Amino acid sequence: MKKSDFYYELPEELIAQHPLEQRDASRLMLLHKQTGAIEHRHFYDLLDLLDENDCLVLNDTRVLPARIFGTKLQTGAVVEFLLLKQISGTEWECIVKPGKKAREGARFDFSGIMQCTVTKVLESGNRVITFEYEGNFFHLLEQIGSMPIPPYIKEKLENKERYQTVYSKHLGSAAAPTAGLHFTNEMLAKLKHKGVKIAYVTLHVGLGTFRPVKAENIENHVMHSEHYHIPDITAKIINETKTAGGRIIAVGTTSCRTLETAADENGMISPCEGDSEIFIYPGYRFKCIDALITNFHLPESTLIMLVSALAGRENVLHAYKEAVEQQYRFFSFGDAMFITDKI
Repeated sequence: MKKSDFYYELPEELIAQHPLEQRDASRLMLLHKQTGAIEHRHFYDLLDLLDENDCLVLNDTRVLPARIFGTKLQTGAVVEFLLLKQISGTEWECIVKPGKKAREGARFDFSGIMQCTVTKVLESGNRVITFEYEGNFFHLLEQIGSMPIPPYIKEKLENKERYQTVYSKHLGSAAAPTAGLHFTNEMLAKLKHKGVKIAYVTLHVGLGTFRPVKAENIENHVMHSEHYHIPDITAKIINETKTAGGRIIAVGTTSCRTLETAADENGMISPCEGDSEIFIYPGYRFKCIDALITNFHLPESTLIMLVSALAGRENVLHAYKEAVEQQYRFFSFGDAMFITDKI
């Protein structure tokens, strides 16, 4: 299967540059995963579309304000650091721009409240840096860091919390699990009152999510690794739902990848923690999830390939063509799709 099989034309003006004022007011395209039938709704209509025996699985990761700017102590040059992964207490892997100003041994200051040293240059070009500071690192990061919003969003994000889900809890992501951005606390409360079960997993989203597929044969693409955790209560809720014949509905590709990584051949989940490198594309047999709530993804990305595995490539490309014609908003701050077995 070729990368070009997942290409579609997208006018630049349909790339959402800011979140809607009301989170759940986004449009929601329903896509029947067997027939390809389409219906146009709004996100708040999920209250009517979900049943009391359904289970929503949400990713409660929280995005780090991971973009920070340091001043090189030797020259005064300003360099951008994007924190990717905490290696140890003070040691992080990061992307640095421009890299030529951050060779091994270079030292940087961040607004006078912390410093760092570049300790290693990796084969990928990423840097390993060691921070020096007093106090709580994450509190300091809140003071000097900004949200690592994707490069296709050109507008400044005025409110950092709009790039967090309302249920975000565990710090560690370099990008938001964007399907969850549509939920409000009020909507979640109404879903629970209806009897819909809510379960949480944690998968810390890496920037590898946005890494382009370079191999023309997609089977040669190497997936990035992301750390996940599934607590006891989540495994219990999911297994009880499946046993009772209910639907497991993943909110976002990150929740989907977490569940499909952890599930046994019968779709059952055990409490666990680990790293997921699963690459889901057409031909994959889903073990755990029955339906998926997701945003509209970049052409030729691993995410549109995952969606195509669930609903069929032709159905998905037809749905995306319809979304363009109907002026849906695309990508992180855009509208949503509900891939389901019933409309």
